Amino acid sequence: MPLTHLLLAIAVMAVWGTNFVVIAFALEHLPPLLLAALRFTLVFFPMALFVKRPQVPLSNLAAYGVLIGAGQFGLLFLALKGHITPGLASLLVQSQIFFTIGLSMRTSGERVGAHQWLALALATSGIVLIFVNNGGGASPLGIALVLGAALCWSLGNITARKAGGAPMLPYIVWSSIFAVPPLALFAFVFEGWPAIEHGLRTADAASWVAVLWQSVGNTMFGYTAWQWLLTKHPAAVVTPMALLVPVFGMSASALVLAEPMPPWKLIAAALVLAGLALNLMWPLIAGRLRRAPSA
Repeated sequence: MPLTHLLLAIAVMAVWGTNFVVIAFALEHLPPLLLAALRFTLVFFPMALFVKRPQVPLSNLAAYGVLIGAGQFGLLFLALKGHITPGLASLLVQSQIFFTIGLSMRTSGERVGAHQWLALALATSGIVLIFVNNGGGASPLGIALVLGAALCWSLGNITARKAGGAPMLPYIVWSSIFAVPPLALFAFVFEGWPAIEHGLRTADAASWVAVLWQSVGNTMFGYTAWQWLLTKHPAAVVTPMALLVPVFGMSASALVLAEPMPPWKLIAAALVLAGLALNLMWPLIAGRLRRAPSA
C-alpha cells in the first residue's frame, strides 16, 4: 500500500475512533435520539440533490437505513448518554464482526473456522471482563445497548451485501432518509418535546460542529474513503486497519475526557483486539503458511 493510501486509511480510522468523543460532546446538549435524527437528516440533505439514488430496491435501502440509523446509532447514542464511556463503547461495538460471522453462517451456510472460534473466545473473554467490572465505566445497560448496536450493525452489513455492490456514498445517502422517521418518532415518544426544544435551544456552536462531524466527517468522508481503498487494495490488506478504531477511541477518550484506564480495562481491550486481529488477519497468516516451504 502506498504511503498516501496508508495515511488515508489511518485518517479514516482516526475519524471513526475519535468520533466517540465527538458524540459525547454533542450529547451534553442534545438528547441522543434527536442527535441521531439530526445526523441522518444532514447525511441525506443536501447530498441527495447531488448524488443519484443507487439502483437497488427501496426495501433494501429502507432496511439498511432503519438498522443503521435507528438500530446501530440510536442504541449507541443512548448508551453514550451516561451508560458507558466512549472508550469502552468504541471497543465493544467492534463485536459486530462476530455477529456478522454468525449471521452469515446462518443465512448463507458459511462454515466457521477454528481460528474464528478462537477469535470469538478471546473477544468474549474481554467483554466478560468489562461486564464483571461494570462499575468502571460501563453499566450492564450500557453494555447491552452497545452489543445491540453491534448486532444492528451486523444486520446492516448483511443487508448491504444484498445491494449487489452498490456505490457506498449514494447507498449511505439515500438509505439515511429512512432512518429519520423512526428516530424522530422515538425522540418525541421517549425524550419528549420539552427535551427536544431545550436541546435545540441550548445547543452551542460545538454541538452543531459535532453534528456536522457526524454527517460530513464520519459518514461521507469515512465511508467514501474506505470504499475507495477497498477498490484499490485487497480486503485482507485494508480491513485489518479497522483495529485502529478502538485504539483511537480509547486514546482520545483518555486524553480528552480523562477516562480512566485501569489494568483490567487494558487487559479487556487487549483480549478483544486480539480476537479481532486474529479474525481479520487470518487470511494473510494462512496465505503465508501455505506459501512457506515445507521442511
